[in-house]
Amino acid sequence: MTPEETQALWSQQYEAVVARMNAGAGVGLANPADLAGLTGMQQMQAMLDGKLPYPHIADTLDFSLVEIGEGRAVFQGQPQLKHYNPLGSVHGGWYATLLDSALGCAVHTVMPVGRAYTTAELGVNIVRAASFKSGPLRAIGTVLHAGRQLATAEARIVGPDGKLYAHATTTCLVFEVPSK
Repeated sequence: MTPEETQALWSQQYEAVVARMNAGAGVGLANPADLAGLTGMQQMQAMLDGKLPYPHIADTLDFSLVEIGEGRAVFQGQPQLKHYNPLGSVHGGWYATLLDSALGCAVHTVMPVGRAYTTAELGVNIVRAASFKSGPLRAIGTVLHAGRQLATAEARIVGPDGKLYAHATTTCLVFEVPSK
């Protein structure tokens, strides 16, 4: 596929996913009772299906989850002028948040019922400047290890032409969800 065809496919997929999520639960916080008894993968699928709300940060920073698989999560975003720093480039926090979302959600897909995680370490490397003219970018997160206490993952932000914009790694602390 050409970069133009890839960009068109990505845009179509993004619009369909965002429309489905907004037509369903929309933006918000999931009720813990709605998450009870679900694996991480089931929770992520319910969000993609619009049955559970998606987080406010995705709306704030103009990105969305677009695909999941076992140990994998793909987010798509497009830098906007409102994401720029005072130096006139995309703020590093935009890259970091997009990458952290892909990393964390990849880990989330491998969580069994009653287990959760939190980011303990995040390392980000920005290797190419993005701008509001860059078009859509995708952060693809993949789990490297998922154990009883720790999980690790890596992610990359790429453009439709395959060019790398940033990459990251994470270590997540895995724990039992406290019962109330």
